[in-house]
Amino acid sequence: MKLLRILLLLTTVSVCTYAQGTAADYERAGGLKARYESAVVDVAGPATWIGNTHRLWYRKLSRGVNVYMIFDADTSQKNAGFDHDKIAASLSKLTGNAYKAQDLPLTQLRFDNAVTSFNANVDGTSVRCTIAESVCTKTEFPNRPQGPVRSPDNKWEASIVNYNLAIRAVDAKEPVVLSTDGSEGNYYNARSIVWSPDSTKIAVYRVRSGYKREVRYIESSPEDQVQPKFSSIVYAKPGDVLDLEQPVLFDIVAHKQINVDNVLFPNPFEITDPVWRKDSQAFTFEYNQRGHQVYRVIEVNAGGKVRAVISDEPKTFFSYRNANGSLADSGRRYRFDVSDGKEIIWMSERDGWSHLYLYDGVTGEVKNQITRGQFVVRGVQRVDESKRQIWFSAGGTHEGKDPYFTSYYRINFDGSGLTELTTADANHNVAYSNDGQLYADNYSRVDLPPVLDVRKTADNAVVSTVERGDIAELTKTGWRPPEVFTAKGRDGKTDIWGVIIRPTNFDSAKKYPVLENIYAGPQGSFVPKSFLTYSTMMGQADIGFIVVQIDGMGTSNRSKAFHDVAWKNLGDAGFPDRILWHKAVAAKYPSYDISRVGLYGGSAGGQNALGGLLFHPDFYKAAVSYAGCHDNRMDKIWWNEQWMSWPIGPQYSASSNVDNAYRLQGDLLLVVGEMDTNVDPSSTMQVVHQLIKHNKNFDLLVVPGANHGAARGDRYAAYGDHKRYDFFVRHLLGVNPPPWNQGTTSNATQSAR
Repeated sequence: MKLLRILLLLTTVSVCTYAQGTAADYERAGGLKARYESAVVDVAGPATWIGNTHRLWYRKLSRGVNVYMIFDADTSQKNAGFDHDKIAASLSKLTGNAYKAQDLPLTQLRFDNAVTSFNANVDGTSVRCTIAESVCTKTEFPNRPQGPVRSPDNKWEASIVNYNLAIRAVDAKEPVVLSTDGSEGNYYNARSIVWSPDSTKIAVYRVRSGYKREVRYIESSPEDQVQPKFSSIVYAKPGDVLDLEQPVLFDIVAHKQINVDNVLFPNPFEITDPVWRKDSQAFTFEYNQRGHQVYRVIEVNAGGKVRAVISDEPKTFFSYRNANGSLADSGRRYRFDVSDGKEIIWMSERDGWSHLYLYDGVTGEVKNQITRGQFVVRGVQRVDESKRQIWFSAGGTHEGKDPYFTSYYRINFDGSGLTELTTADANHNVAYSNDGQLYADNYSRVDLPPVLDVRKTADNAVVSTVERGDIAELTKTGWRPPEVFTAKGRDGKTDIWGVIIRPTNFDSAKKYPVLENIYAGPQGSFVPKSFLTYSTMMGQADIGFIVVQIDGMGTSNRSKAFHDVAWKNLGDAGFPDRILWHKAVAAKYPSYDISRVGLYGGSAGGQNALGGLLFHPDFYKAAVSYAGCHDNRMDKIWWNEQWMSWPIGPQYSASSNVDNAYRLQGDLLLVVGEMDTNVDPSSTMQVVHQLIKHNKNFDLLVVPGANHGAARGDRYAAYGDHKRYDFFVRHLLGVNPPPWNQGTTSNATQSAR
C-alpha cells in the first residue's frame, strides 16, 4: 500500500511537471496576439514630424485597430490621417492583395506639408495616395541620372568618355578629354563626379575593378511557371579583392590632372563620396581601411596636397555602420563640419566609451572632449552652429538604471550646459520638429505603456500629452509584462541584462524548460526595452516554456571593452555571460529548469543558436537555427570583416559552425530559405554536409521560394512557428505535439503573427 501511494505521488508530480504542449496550449498561444491587442487602448508608436510644419504623425493601437494619426501642435487638434477603409480598398485594388483597414502595413510613410497626400511602401510596392479622394497609385523612386554632370555656374558639363573624364562647354559640340589613364579595368566613375562650388575644379574617383563574386540560386517552385528559375546576385565575401577607389583632382581652367598621393588611404575597404568645402579650396572624404582598424577624415586641398584631419585607430575595430549596413549618422560614427570645416564634431570610443569631441579643423587637434563619463552617446539628432549646441541621445547615464534606456540631452560645444530633456525612467524615442522649436517624446518600458508628449525645446515645457496608453483591460486577460532580470557576467562585476517571459497559465510549483531567443550580433543590442503588447516570445512561452532574451558581452551599446569581446571571436556570442545569467535565474526561481535549455534564432542568431550546441553542449540541449551565417567566410563582407577582421585567419575557422559541426551533441533543426539573398543558403547546406559526414542526427527544413525570413518573418512564418513549437515540445517537454494533419491544430498559430 505504501508503494502504491509513492507510485501515485510520482505519477501526479509527472503530470504536474510535464502536462504542457497540448492542443489547448497551441490554441491559446495562437490566440494571444488578437486577445492582447483587442484589450489595449491608445498605445502609440514613435512620432514623425511632417515637413517643416508643427504637425506630426504616429500610429496607435486601440482595441485591436491600428490607426495612423495626425496631431497639430499649434492647435492641439488630433485626427485620423486618412480614411482607412477607403485607402485599404484602394490599395487592395491596386496591388491585388487584400488589406484590412485596421492593420495597414505602411512603411517609409511620408505626408506632404499640406497633408493632402502621402507616399509609402506597401509590401514592396511604392505608392502615392491622395487623402481627399482616397485613391492610391504606384510610384517609382527616381534613379540618379547617368547623364553629364553640370557645373554650378551652368557653363560646363562633365561626363565619362571611353572610361576617362571629359568636359564640354554647354554651347560646344565636342568634349575635351582631361584624362588619358582610364581603361576598362581602371575607369573613372561617373557617379563620383563632384564639381567645386566655383566651377573651376572636379574631384572624381578612378576605380580599379575587384572580384565580382556571384551567389547563384535555383528557385524550385516559382508561382508563375512550372519549371524552376535560375538567378544570381553580386555578393562580396570576406577576403575578396575589392574595387580600389582613388580620388583624382582636375583643374578645369588649366585642363590639368592632379594625381592625389594615397599614402594616407592606401587600402580602402570603403571611401565616401568627395565633398567640397564651400570656398572651393579643398574637398574631404572619409576613409575606412580594410580591416576596420583605421578610420580617417581626409582633406585634399586645391593643389592636391593631402592631410588626415582626423584619424581614429582603435586596437580592435572601428564600429562604423548601423544594423542595416548603412553609413548612417548613428552608432559609433558621427561627423558634423562646423563653419565649413573650421571645426568638426566627431564621435569616438578612444577613451573606452562612445563620446563626442570638438576638433580644430585647421590643425587637426582636439579642442575639447564634449561629452565624458561611463555612458554611451547613441546618436546626434541636431546641431545648432549659431548657439553652439548639440542635441544627442545616450544610454547608461543614470547609475543603477537600465543602461540600454535611451535618454536625450542638450550640451554646448565646450561640454558645458548638459541638460536632460527626457526625465522619465523609461526608454525614450524623441523626434525634433524641423525648426527645432518642439520635440515629440514617446517613452515606455516593458511594464509601462507608451506616453507620447510634445514639448518645447527651449524649456522642456509640455505642450500636450498626445496619447497615454491604457492597459487596464489588458492586465485582466492574463497578460503580464516580461520580467527584467540582471546578473553578473563573466568578469564578476558587469551587469548582464535580459527579460523573462512566462506562460499565461504559469504555475510556480511546476518545472519549465527554458528557451533562449538569441541574437548576438555585435552591431546592436536586442533585448526589448519598450512596451510590448504582444511578442512572438509570448506565444512560444504559452506552449509550456519560459522564454528569455539576453544581451551578453560582445553586443553593442555598452563600453568599448564590453563590445570588444566579439573581436575575432563571433563564436563566443556572449555565452559565458548568458549561462551565468541562466544559472542566476534558476537560483532564484525553482520553476526555471536549466537542465532543459534550448535556443532559437535567425541570421546571426541562427549562427548563435547552433553555436550553443556545438561549443556549450553541457548546457544547451536543443536548438532551432534559421538562415544562419554559419561560417563567417561565407557571409557578407562588411559585417564579417568588421568583427572577424582582415585578412582571413584561423579565427574564422575557430568560430565556424561548419568546421565545428562534428561537435554536435544536442537536438537540432536547421531552417533555410532557398532564395536567401542576405546570407548565402550554402552556409546552411555546408553545415548539413558536415553533419552527414560525421553521422549526426538532425532535422532540416528547406523553404521553397523563401528569402532571409525563412519561415520566421515571411509568408511561411506561421508554419515556421508551428515547426519550432513542435520541435521543442518533442525534445524539451518530452511529449508528442498534437497532430497537424488531422485538423486538430492546423490553424493554431495562424493568428500568432
